[in-house]
Amino acid sequence: MKLLPAAVFPALVPILTAALDPLSASLMVGGAAIGWQLFSPLSWLKCSLLECCNVKDTLNFSVVKMDLERRVFGQHLAVQIILRALSANIYLKRPKKPLVMSFHGWTGTGKSFVSSIIAENLYRPSARRRFVHHFSTVLHFSHASHVHLYKEQLQNWIRGNVSACPRSLFIFSEMDQMPHGLIDSIMPFLGYREEIDGVYYGKAIFIFLNNAGGDKITEIALDYWRRLKRREDIPVTELQHLLSEDVFRSPNSGFFQSQLILKNLIDYFIPFLPLEYHHVKQCVREELRLQGHPEDEDLVTEIASAMTDYPSEERLYSSKGCKTVASRVTLS
Repeated sequence: MKLLPAAVFPALVPILTAALDPLSASLMVGGAAIGWQLFSPLSWLKCSLLECCNVKDTLNFSVVKMDLERRVFGQHLAVQIILRALSANIYLKRPKKPLVMSFHGWTGTGKSFVSSIIAENLYRPSARRRFVHHFSTVLHFSHASHVHLYKEQLQNWIRGNVSACPRSLFIFSEMDQMPHGLIDSIMPFLGYREEIDGVYYGKAIFIFLNNAGGDKITEIALDYWRRLKRREDIPVTELQHLLSEDVFRSPNSGFFQSQLILKNLIDYFIPFLPLEYHHVKQCVREELRLQGHPEDEDLVTEIASAMTDYPSEERLYSSKGCKTVASRVTLS
């Protein structure tokens, strides 16, 4: 997605231009039927041609749950919170505010992967390019001197796309590299407001992907491990509170002294725990399956052992998560 000057942002409302030539009475009947289908809000034809963004009747939570539990390893806390958050927002007829989630954790722990699973379950492949908007900080907001322009562009992009599709999904990656103050420009869209200039934002979903907070999450997880406690017993509410405080104080989080945190506009700070040896083994097995290789337990052990490297004494966690598993399997 290339950001353009604010003046050229369109509302992006899909338009169908077609002329029906009623050559006979039968064609006229057929044309009337097609016309009814196009203007009916529940029409399968309209949704097929115009890529409807209404997902309420298509999101299958049992499938989402199965996808997250089968394809994401070692993130029981994140999966638990995300399912609860999606359920609360998707099935409300008119949510009071957009769903705003901030994913935190080391690289390779599954933040981007989980956001892609959410997008897959919200929209068909043909619709994702129109209703899922991915902002890469290093690509779209790379010049700190252009923050004022970025703010205007970002506001216009969100306003235009939510006008076209209330259930738009916005994903911001590399939040830890976001220029200071930029993300606060979207604050008006995230609050408890009925409408802004005639646009309703309550069905939109915002996801922030952030490496910031990863050290705090690891510190807590490691403390539990050293005290012989299960990571499954880490209190979610306490961890979310610590995360919000940590990223608010960090100049390298994208949320440094952010109004989004001060005004409690981020609904969930979601921790992605560091991956242990047995989680990395699960990643290797899955990658072998995806690449069409037989499951070789010696190879699984070899790759996983080489990737668990932190802390230096215990070598309990993989500092890169599962990020390089695919390339290691390919080269093996």
